[in-house]
Amino acid sequence: MKKFTKRILYFIVALAILYILLLIPDSKEKNVKVETGKKPFAWNRDAQWQQMEELFKQAKQMDTAKLDSLIAVNKMALEHELNLLLQTSWHTEAIWIKAQDNFFVLSSLIAVRQSQVPRLLDYYVRMRKLIKRQSQDWDIDDVATRNTVYTLLYGMRAAVEEVLLQADSMKFPAAMLVNNEKSSTPAASIFGIEVHSGDLLVSRGGAEVSALISRGNDYPGNFSHIALIYVDEKTKEPFLIEAHIEKGVAIASVVQYENDKKLRFMVMRPRADLPVMMADSMLPQKAAKHMFEEAGKRHFPYDFKMNFNDTTEMFCSEVASYAYRTNGLQVWKYPSTISSAGVVNWLHSFGVENFVTQMPSDLEYDPQLSVVAEWRDPETLFKDHVDNAAMDALLEKANKGANIDYNIWQLPIVRIIKGYCMIKNMFGKIGMIPEGMSATKALKNQTFVAMHIAVKNKTMQLADEFFKKNGYRAPYWQLVKFADAAASEK
Repeated sequence: MKKFTKRILYFIVALAILYILLLIPDSKEKNVKVETGKKPFAWNRDAQWQQMEELFKQAKQMDTAKLDSLIAVNKMALEHELNLLLQTSWHTEAIWIKAQDNFFVLSSLIAVRQSQVPRLLDYYVRMRKLIKRQSQDWDIDDVATRNTVYTLLYGMRAAVEEVLLQADSMKFPAAMLVNNEKSSTPAASIFGIEVHSGDLLVSRGGAEVSALISRGNDYPGNFSHIALIYVDEKTKEPFLIEAHIEKGVAIASVVQYENDKKLRFMVMRPRADLPVMMADSMLPQKAAKHMFEEAGKRHFPYDFKMNFNDTTEMFCSEVASYAYRTNGLQVWKYPSTISSAGVVNWLHSFGVENFVTQMPSDLEYDPQLSVVAEWRDPETLFKDHVDNAAMDALLEKANKGANIDYNIWQLPIVRIIKGYCMIKNMFGKIGMIPEGMSATKALKNQTFVAMHIAVKNKTMQLADEFFKKNGYRAPYWQLVKFADAAASEK
C-alpha cells in the first residue's frame, strides 16, 4: 500500500514538474516598427455620412411624387457626370468625386424608394466598369490616385449595400454581373455565376480572423480570401485551389467551396487586352493548371509570415500570384502595405512578418484585372457590416496600445495538444491547432476571437435598439460608433 501511495505521489510530483516546465512562456516578442513609406487611408468624412442619413430621414417623410421628382433630378445630374467621364481617359479626380457625391445623394433617396434600386445598381455597374477601364492609364502607385480609386470602388459598394439593407424583406438578388470579360478558357458555374479557368475568386468568410484580414491593412476592405479556379480541359470538372490556415494549400470541389460559408465573393479575371493575354489567351488556364499540379505534388504549409517571395509555404493570395507570376503576369502589381503600429503588432503576434504583402481586398484595385461579377448573401450582409465595425473598433484600440494577452495557466495543456497536432501533421492529418501556429499564438487567437465576439454582440444589441427606436437599420457609421462604445467597455 505504501509503495502504491509513493507511486501516486511520484506521479503527481512528475505531473507538477511537467506542468511547471510547460508553463515557461515563449520569449517575449518585441513590438515591431515597420517603415512602409505609406500611411493608412482615412476617410475623414463624418459630416458627409451624417448628411446622407439626414437626407434619408427627410426622404422617408416626403410624399411619393416629390421624392420621385427629386430622384429624377439627381439621376440627370449623375448621367451628366458620367457623360463627362466617358469623354476623357485621364485621371479626372474632381469629376469622379463629384460623380460619387451625386451617387451618394441618389443612394440616400433610393433607399426609401426600393423600386428604384435596379436603376441604382445599373449606375453602380456602369461607374465601376468605367473606373476599372480608365484606371488602366492611371498611376495606382501614386498615393492620391490610389486613394481616389479606393474611395470610388469601396465607397460606392458601401453606399449600394446601405440601400440594400433598408429593404423591408431584406430580399435582393445575390449575384450582380459587372463585366463579362472575354475568356478562352473552360467554364464552370459557382453560385449561378459563370466562371472560367484562371479566374480569381475573392471572398469573405464568417470567422473572426476573416474580419481581421479584410480590415487590417492600409486600405480596409470587404474580402479576406483568394481562391484560384481550375477547370480541367478534358473532363470540364472544376476545382478551387486555395490556402487555408488549418491545412495549407488544398484543392476543393465546387460543392466543397460552396459549402464553406461565404458572406460574399467577387470574380476577377485578367483583361483580355493585356499584352501577355493577347499573346496567349490560354495563359490563365496554364497558370491554374500549373498551380493545380503543384498542389497535387507536394504539401505547402500555410504561410503565417505572409512572404509572397518564399514559395515553400503559401498564404491564400500567394497561391494566385505565384501561379500567374510563373506564367508571365504579375498580379498585385502594386503590393499591399500595413503601416498602423497597432495593426502591425497584432498581426505580428499571430506570426506575420511581412507588411509589404498581398492582401485579398487590394486585388480589386489592380487595373490589370476586371471585376466579372459580385455575389453577396442577403441573409448575412448586415452581419458582415457588424463584423467589420467591431473589427474597426478593436483595431483602433490596437493603435492606442492595446495588446492581445492570453491565459498563461492554459499554456501547458495547449502545448500538449499542440504536440499531438504536430504528430498528426507528420502523417498528413489536420490538427486542432494549425501547422505553423504555436500554442501561445493559439491562445492569443482564442483571446482575440473572444474580444471580437463580445464587441460584435454588444454592437448588434445596440443596432437592434437603434432599429426599434428609428424604424430603419443602422448605417455603417452608426455601427462603428456602437462598436467603439462596446470596445471601450472591455
